[in-house]
Amino acid sequence: MQHSSRFLELVKDSLTRISEVDVNTIKQRLEQGGHFHLIDVREQSEWDNGHLPKAMHLSKGLLECMIEKIIHNENAEIVLYCGGGFRSALAADSLQKMGFTNVKSMAGGFKAWHKANYPVETE
Repeated sequence: MQHSSRFLELVKDSLTRISEVDVNTIKQRLEQGGHFHLIDVREQSEWDNGHLPKAMHLSKGLLECMIEKIIHNENAEIVLYCGGGFRSALAADSLQKMGFTNVKSMAGGFKAWHKANYPVETE
């Protein structure tokens, strides 16, 4: 997908305020049973076509209005991912503005996970 220059500028700005984590670290943490909230912020159709193990789905469009119903601790570790890491960066920035203190975006998103040949679930 070709992204507009304004969208890319918005993402670039968000990246100055958020932390990213790579897919290898997430894979390792999942294998070790690390406790964190892994949230897929993609659209439902993207989720249905495959998602990371142990992830929960909360599309970017609903994230801000639903997050406090799901995660009650503003210091809980939250890792967000999308298709390529752009929407999750914007979402991480938004959650930080809401007061969540330990939010990260998975760099490269689902595409990087898939490219690394890591397991994907479809249920």
